[in-house]
Amino acid sequence: MSDPSSVIDDLCRESEQLDSLVGELAEERWALATPAPRWTVAHQIAHLAWTDRAALLAVTDAAAFALEVEKALASPYGFVDEGAEKGATLPPARLLAEWRAGRESLEKALRAAPTGTRFPWYGPPMSVASIATGRLMETWAHGQDIADTLHVMRPPTDRLQHVVRIGVRARNFAFGVRGLTPPEEEFRVEVTAPSGAVWTYGPEDAAQRVTGPALDFCLLVTQRAHRADLAVRAEGSDADRWLDIAQAFAGPPGAGRAPKGAGG
Repeated sequence: MSDPSSVIDDLCRESEQLDSLVGELAEERWALATPAPRWTVAHQIAHLAWTDRAALLAVTDAAAFALEVEKALASPYGFVDEGAEKGATLPPARLLAEWRAGRESLEKALRAAPTGTRFPWYGPPMSVASIATGRLMETWAHGQDIADTLHVMRPPTDRLQHVVRIGVRARNFAFGVRGLTPPEEEFRVEVTAPSGAVWTYGPEDAAQRVTGPALDFCLLVTQRAHRADLAVRAEGSDADRWLDIAQAFAGPPGAGRAPKGAGG
C-alpha cells in the first residue's frame, strides 16, 4: 500500500467505536470477565494500550524497542499477559486516558513516518500500513471480546477488509506455527463484505476454496468464535484443515473458543 492514510483512518474509526463502548462504562464493569481466560475488560484495554506503546517505540525509538524485544525473548509465552496484567491494575479512568493518549501518539507517528520506511517488530520488519493494519485487527478482535461481555451487537463495517487480508496472508504462518507444512498451492478465498461487496483473494480456478461472510471469516481467523458456529465453508482437504487452525495474530497457537452450548 503506497499511501497508508486510509488504513490509519480506519484504525482511528475502529478505536473510536470501541471507545464508545468503554468510555462511559461504570468502574465496576471494567472488572467483568471477558471470553479470554483470566482477562477482564480492563485487561483487554490494557493490552491494546500496551501494544500501542510498543508500536510507538518501534516507529520512534528503535533502540528502546529493541529492549522490549529482549524482554519478550526472556518471557516468550508470558510477556503479553504481563503487559495486560500491569495495565489492568490501574484505575479505569487512568487506563482509559492512557489508552487514548497512546493511540493518538501512535496515529501522529504513523502519519509522520517517511514513505517506504520499515520498522522493527517482534517478527519481520513492518511498514506503516502493516503496523496500522495489525493495530486495527487487534482493536477489532479485543473489541469483540468486550462487546460479547457487555452483550452488545456491533454493526460490522467494511473495515473488516483489513482483518480479512491479514487472515489470508497468515495462512502459511498458521500451518507453520503448528509444525505443519503449508500447502504449496494457493487457495481461493471469497467473502461477502457487510456492504455486499465480494472480496476475493487467490486464483479464480483454485481447487482449494474458502467462502462465507467476511464477518464470520474475521471471527474465525481471530479465534473469537468456533468454526461450528460460523458460516465459513471450505472446498478441498487443505482448505478444510486451514479453517481448523486459522489465526491472524502472531505468537503461539491460540486455544480458540468452544462451540456455543459446549460445557453447559
